[in-house]
Order: sequence, then structure tokens, then C-alpha cells
Amino acid sequence: MRTDLVDVHTHALPSRAAQSGVMHLDLPGSARGWYHAPMIHLMTLRTSACSGSLARATMIRRLLYGVIWGACLGASFGRITAAEEAPARHAPMRFGDESRLGRPFSKDPSVVRWGGRYLLYYSLPPWAPDRAPQGATKGWGIGIAESHDLVHWRPIGELQPEQPYETNGICAPGALVHNGCIHLVYQTYGNGPRDAICYAVSDDGLYFRRHTENPIFRPNGAWTVGRAIDGELVRYRGRWWLYFATRDPTMTTQMLGVAVTDAHDVPGPTGWRMAKDGPILAPELPWERRCIEAPSVVERDGRLWMFYAGGYNNEPQQIGVAVSDDGIHWRRWSDQPFLPCGGPNDWNASESGHPGVFVDADGETYLFFQGNRDRGKTWLISWVRVRWTTDGPRILPFEP
Repeated sequence: MRTDLVDVHTHALPSRAAQSGVMHLDLPGSARGWYHAPMIHLMTLRTSACSGSLARATMIRRLLYGVIWGACLGASFGRITAAEEAPARHAPMRFGDESRLGRPFSKDPSVVRWGGRYLLYYSLPPWAPDRAPQGATKGWGIGIAESHDLVHWRPIGELQPEQPYETNGICAPGALVHNGCIHLVYQTYGNGPRDAICYAVSDDGLYFRRHTENPIFRPNGAWTVGRAIDGELVRYRGRWWLYFATRDPTMTTQMLGVAVTDAHDVPGPTGWRMAKDGPILAPELPWERRCIEAPSVVERDGRLWMFYAGGYNNEPQQIGVAVSDDGIHWRRWSDQPFLPCGGPNDWNASESGHPGVFVDADGETYLFFQGNRDRGKTWLISWVRVRWTTDGPRILPFEP
């Protein structure tokens, strides 16, 4: 099916230097200096199908992208990625994008494997006034980083707000590879009870096409205020399932819901139906406080396992696990956090939150999450390895 694209833009990642759209990267040896990197805008999606071949314009952009970044392949972006020097995929990984604030600030991780590399989608904060380039967009955005070992990451682009409903920003990406495309759900930001889930699709993981009916989903019913954030798109039993967080009508308690569709492609707002008229998971345990959010779902042997965040940011937020046999009815795997926050002197003393589960091609499971020790002044992304047993998931210690 043909997909028509409009509003294609490419920009440079901004920095403080000469206000010229250049970002300073702390590269090893003689490679240090000022360098350009592409910033990618979302494009409009006229249908939700992924095109079978790339348009000539897309091929040209890819060529330019390769030329721009070719000189940096293999470099360690130490100023942006705070990774420990240790064997790949076994060492603690801590990533924080400094481009917008001058300090590490990356939230809401979602990872896929694509084209022989890993792509990390994450939330970026609004620009600091003294770092914002001319014409910088308002509000939150979505960053893209790549890695070849899941430990060392480098930013390679951004998705920026473009449409009127995105004026205050976009964030909380949830990525899924299906039928040769990367499907991305994300949320609007800063609109209170009117925030909603949007959808875009990509052939290469960098250039995305919006659904023309965005936002594609808001919940309804007396149990919810109508807000939808933290979307998670899942293919299960031949259907699209959309998990999301919402609040009660008083906007005080955060909980999870799910919608479903039998459509072949991800539909617009009229194509979804609520799978349950009420929350599928709401805060009950002391450590969950008044918030359950950020559902991240994986299927194993016909069952769905959900990693979720309990507690609002820095209360602390910690990660729990629930399991379901039908995608609608969920039971907690434990009454304790699966991944708690760290101790007083640890890097994640304030939070281990917003999970993003990723299963690699070899079957290894990685639980990405966000954390900090300063109550949100900075935010870093890390992961732990998960081993599946007959009793459920277990966190593996890092190997020396």
C-alpha cells in the first residue's frame, strides 16, 4: 500500500557553541571537537501501512545521515553517555543525554533491535534558555540513541513536536518492531486531562510518519478523567493491544487500562474499544502509593508479563511485575517491588522507575529503567538482565 509523506524536515542537534546548531561531543584523542548531528522531525502518515519501498527523498536523507555520522563510528561519546568501562552487556550502563540542559537528563526508555544495532527511544526535557538554538521547539521531545552492545550509546536524532496537539511537547515513547517496520506510540504532554496517545511508523527507526488521525486514543468511562499517557503497543493473539496509564476523575490516582482492536493496521480514535470498563491495575500496595504507570509488556508461552512503575516520580518510584492469561485480567506476581530504588549512596537512590522490557534476538531479556539520586535534577537510563524461571522473572547479577 502506498504511503504519502509530507512535511519532511532535517535539522542539526543544537548546542551552546555560536548558536549554530552544533553539539559538542567529548570524543577520544584527535576526534574531539564540534560536530553536527541530524535532528529528525516526524512526518505525516496518510495511511497506517508501512510502505514497501523508500521514497527517493528518504534514500537521500539516509545517505546524508551516513556521511554525517560515518566519521564518528566507534567513538565513545563520554560527555553524553556515562557508561562504565567493562565487558559489553554485563557492565552497569548509565546513559544521560546532556544536550538540552547541560546535565544528564533522559527518561522513559524503550529499546528495539533494528538493522544490526539497538535503538533507544527516550524522553528529552524542554530546552534550558541559555542552550536553546534559534527556532527551538517548545516543551518535551523524544531522543534517539544507538548502540552495538547495549552498553555504549550515542544520540543520533530527535523527534520534535510539530502538530498543534503537540504544542506543549511529546514524550514517553513505546517502540515495537512488527512486519518490517518500527511502530511508535507516544503521548502529548502538558495538557492535563487532555493528554492522549499518538502513533507513528518508520521504515528505518529515524524518520517517522504520523497517523493523520492523531491523537489515536483517549479512554472513556466514569472511572477515568479521559487522559492517556505511557502507551505500550502489543501484538497478542492476532490483535493490537494498547496499554496506557490514566487518572481517576479527580486527577489524583494513576492507574492502568487497556484498549484493543481487530484492525489489521493501527487505527485512528474510532477503531479502538475498551477491553475493560475500568482499570486493569490500580495502586493497592503501600509502595505503589497512589500511582501505577508505565506498563511494559512481554509475551512468554502464551502469557503476558507486565513490568510497571509504582509510585509517582521520586516518591520513590519502583518497579513491580504482574501476569495475565488473557491480556485483561492481571494479578501481581509479588507484593514487593521487583526492582526497588537504591540505597542512600546509590545512583538510583531517588528512583528505579518507568520500565522498558526488551527481548534480544538471542532470547536474553533486559529491563531498562530510569533512575536518579537527586530527586529529578538529573535522570539516567540503565538496565538489568532478567532470567526467566518456572517461578517467573529473576534479576541476574552483573557478570565480572
